[in-house]
Amino acid sequence: MEKEKAFLLWFDQLERKDVAIAGGKSSSLGELTSHVDVPVPYGFATTACAYRYFFEKTGLYEKIKNLIAGLDVDNSAQLREVCAKVRQAIMDEEMPQDLQDLIAQAYKELGEKVGQADPFVAVRSSATAEDLPDASFAGQQDTYLNVKGAETIVAKVKECYASCFTDRAVYYREKQGFDHLDVALSAAVQMMVFSKAAGVMFTVNVATGDDKNILIEGAWGLGEYVVQGTVTPDNYTVNKATCEIVEKNVNAQDIKLIRKADGDCEEVVVPLDEQNEQKLTDEQIKQLAECAKKIEAHYGCYMDMEWGVDERDNKVYILQARPETVWSRRNKENGAPKEEKKVTTDRKVIVKGLPASPGNVAGRVHVILDPSHIDEFKEGEILVTEMTAPDWVPAMKKAKAIVTDSGGMTCHASIVSRELGIPCIVGTKSRGEAATTTIPDGIDVTIDATHGVVYEGIIEEPKAEQPAQQVVAAAEYFPPTGTKIYMNLGDPELAEKYATLPCDGIGLMREEFIWTTYIHEHPLYLIKIGQPEKVVDQLAEGIRQVCQAMAPRPVTMRFSDFKSSEYRDLKGGDEFEPNEPSALLGWRGASRYYDPKYIEAFKLECMAVRKVREEFGLKNLNVMIPFCRNVEECEKVTKIMADCGLSRGKDFKVWLMAEIPSNIILADQFNKFVDGYSIGSNDLTMLVLGCDRDNDTVSHIYDERNLAVRRAIRHLIEVAHKDGKTVSICGQAPSVYPEFCEFLIKSGIDSMSVNPDTVKFTKKLAAQIEQRIMMDALTGKGRQEVEDLNW
Repeated sequence: MEKEKAFLLWFDQLERKDVAIAGGKSSSLGELTSHVDVPVPYGFATTACAYRYFFEKTGLYEKIKNLIAGLDVDNSAQLREVCAKVRQAIMDEEMPQDLQDLIAQAYKELGEKVGQADPFVAVRSSATAEDLPDASFAGQQDTYLNVKGAETIVAKVKECYASCFTDRAVYYREKQGFDHLDVALSAAVQMMVFSKAAGVMFTVNVATGDDKNILIEGAWGLGEYVVQGTVTPDNYTVNKATCEIVEKNVNAQDIKLIRKADGDCEEVVVPLDEQNEQKLTDEQIKQLAECAKKIEAHYGCYMDMEWGVDERDNKVYILQARPETVWSRRNKENGAPKEEKKVTTDRKVIVKGLPASPGNVAGRVHVILDPSHIDEFKEGEILVTEMTAPDWVPAMKKAKAIVTDSGGMTCHASIVSRELGIPCIVGTKSRGEAATTTIPDGIDVTIDATHGVVYEGIIEEPKAEQPAQQVVAAAEYFPPTGTKIYMNLGDPELAEKYATLPCDGIGLMREEFIWTTYIHEHPLYLIKIGQPEKVVDQLAEGIRQVCQAMAPRPVTMRFSDFKSSEYRDLKGGDEFEPNEPSALLGWRGASRYYDPKYIEAFKLECMAVRKVREEFGLKNLNVMIPFCRNVEECEKVTKIMADCGLSRGKDFKVWLMAEIPSNIILADQFNKFVDGYSIGSNDLTMLVLGCDRDNDTVSHIYDERNLAVRRAIRHLIEVAHKDGKTVSICGQAPSVYPEFCEFLIKSGIDSMSVNPDTVKFTKKLAAQIEQRIMMDALTGKGRQEVEDLNW
């Protein structure tokens, strides 16, 4: 039978030219098996023809066409719902019997060929279309490891078909302009390697394009945890010419993914005596390097490979190999990689946007359209994306700069970038062109985030000759201020760096950073699997870093304020989070803490705070309750805290985020349960003006200086002060608008909490304003308020 019409082909019947028949993954496994002298686990692959036969025979093409009609992939709730229906429709259909029989017979023959009855196999998806290489869908479809039995294999092949319609795969195809029904899927059924160690390997440095060495990453257990970024693998660098090991970086590993003896996989703890061991022997490293050289020589381009070392015989196997497309193309076009970057003095503007976090840097662009590709982001690249979310923080911390299509000065990308000190430009789409469609992936650019401009190439600034002169060092002086200047902080790792700034403490520590950077898992999921201590210990450790660095200055930590959509992105979150049409105004903040569905998770947060204060002895830690809609909620939450051992007292303060109009209107009643307020001017402005702060269409209306907002703030200060409560503000407005800072100080605000990059400026500005107020009082000739700020 012709290959194009076959439903199933063995690896030694496939070649790399058969991408349209069996996808990049399956055809590459065939090429390795047939033409390259490297060890590859044997197997077979169902074809694109089999996939189309299944869909045509069951009428799925018409069903899916109807289901995805009118789908808006930017509507995450709709995307999730539609994709789930499509996958369910595929799973509900029975695979044609002749196709089932063919797969079952091939599985039996595979066992006979390798001398094992009912062998364990891996079933890997391999997406294909005549105009699409498999690399276009890297990581988009599913892989099933350590499965056995004909019926199970048939079921997994069908699940591979369904995985062609995961949320991320559909989103990716839609954004790339591909027809969902033109894509077909091959399923590679490959003998399972019982990996004691596994990982990836490249014949080019994917960060720099240097092709002199082979880079190998390896970890204990199955390779999925390396690919997913769950563990930090060892890194080995091997000279490509001599196969000598140039460098070894051995990293500690506390967990690993292993196969279970009776099928499926599980996560286990790495024994203590193995956690710091080198994962590969030097001989195995050299064996892998030799395989990589053979594969690169055969393909004629840089290669990206996955490998495993079988625990039964310590033999090294190549599990996958695919061309590394970015540097293969770039170095072919431009010649061998150069150590020095090409610079220019021309200023060619690519896009413009809002200057959200100032700074000027140059570097290589990495465009990410789908969150599933975050793990591909490398240290020192420039992140270009539609918009960031809390689970992007680990990648953002590695970025040299960030550019987004959407967003305003108070969006997630803006706030986080300012805290991390990373240059950031947002909202390029609102200024003409979307960055993700205008800036090509992989090019060098210069970012002027002070003025919101992206230039093509690395711009070299002309340096004028300066006469030699004597430099006199002088200590920078910051006058004391009656208004305390606090600092906003999210990332605990930056606490030491910023501790030397002239701030009076931390006015807002965002707990969410610890979740997305260190924990990664939903608290209720951790409770369910019996690991609640992970929440307490890791939260406490993150908080400790900040409190210790800032001591004896106070630190106010805001309890978790994820939206349900953001909680869902944490591992295990799907099971516990609702689909809300407007998560920004949904189940967030205080409303979670006393809810029977979430209260146990909130208690873990309270235990972490208590651990920092009592076990670590850091009494400078206070807390803040976010998004509290009414007085009853405040009473319930403070009672739960008290039951957990967190009662208000002389050395423990409970603050309330004042970000909802009800917090202002009912301040006299909220006063009974809190020690003070921190005005969240971003949300408060949005809710007072009824204006989505991240919506480019109405962003011109959003302004913290609006009279309605200022009247609300002044009213809160007056009512809070009557009962001896303090008031702070943690938005960026005081550092952006000097007149707003003046309004706050004249209104009697007790403190202002600003981002690290503006602490010095705000400290000096506050001092100048306070001196001006004293001068006005002395002379009686100060400017009078021209607006009535009382409501």
